[in-house]
Amino acid sequence: MADYSKGSAYIDGQLVPIAEAKISLLDWGFLHSDATYDVVHVWDGKFFRLDDHLQRFYSGMDKLRMSIPYSQEQVQEILSDCVKATGLRESYVEIITTRGTPQPGSRDPRLCSNKFFAFAIPFVWITQPDQGLHLVISETQRIPAASVDPVVKNYHWLDLVKGQFEAYDKGGETAALVDAEGNIMEGPGFNIFAIKDSVITTPANGVLQGVTRKTAMQLAHEHGYEMIEGTLTADLLRSAEEVFATSTAGGIMAISKIDGKDVGNGGIGPITKTLQEAYWALHEHPDYAIDIDYSS
Repeated sequence: MADYSKGSAYIDGQLVPIAEAKISLLDWGFLHSDATYDVVHVWDGKFFRLDDHLQRFYSGMDKLRMSIPYSQEQVQEILSDCVKATGLRESYVEIITTRGTPQPGSRDPRLCSNKFFAFAIPFVWITQPDQGLHLVISETQRIPAASVDPVVKNYHWLDLVKGQFEAYDKGGETAALVDAEGNIMEGPGFNIFAIKDSVITTPANGVLQGVTRKTAMQLAHEHGYEMIEGTLTADLLRSAEEVFATSTAGGIMAISKIDGKDVGNGGIGPITKTLQEAYWALHEHPDYAIDIDYSS
């Protein structure tokens, strides 16, 4: 009997254990990073903001001139099947469309047949909610939006990986990449927010418009905090009283050190804590949570 306990994948119209999931070496998603993807999580047996993730996924495919033979409703059913096969109540669920394989000898992306994949694995944490990250401000520049649109989720991560190694070399855990002027952009899989004098600032452009970023901004407004989408300078980040990151893989996460120095008192600040608690409470809200029927 197939073992789905470590995860499941939807490959070529079939559900298989995650260890058996494979794609062709000739797929341009692998060879050229010619792909888009999205990640949604399941918490307590419910998808969180799945509609937002699916809308962004389909928008990304449109911008990359890709298409799949599934409606959003059908993709939701596929993802439910992936999660149900594992039995996981907390899960990290990814959907991917690749350019596919070209005709022999062709370099024409129009002649490729796009491929759709999905998988569900145990929940992935960048860091636990009660812990803080040590962030290093990298000298590595983020790929400019004029070259690769960060609004379309992609696997162009070599700049982010370079930044991570820079952070490790300096004793940190993760990195914030910068633009050509040295302003803060984003980290490997997360958006960044700084809080000073109860004003919350996050970069406006050149970053992924994350669903968790959107949720944090919504919650900040609801709790009466001033929220600025603008330029986040390195000086503002270093002088902030609180700093946090947002990602599907962990939600709203405190950054407790920057370049080896404590942010605030080195713990989780009160505004970050308030937003964290509101974020996880929102997982029960019927407007954002979709139950998975594990019995079917």
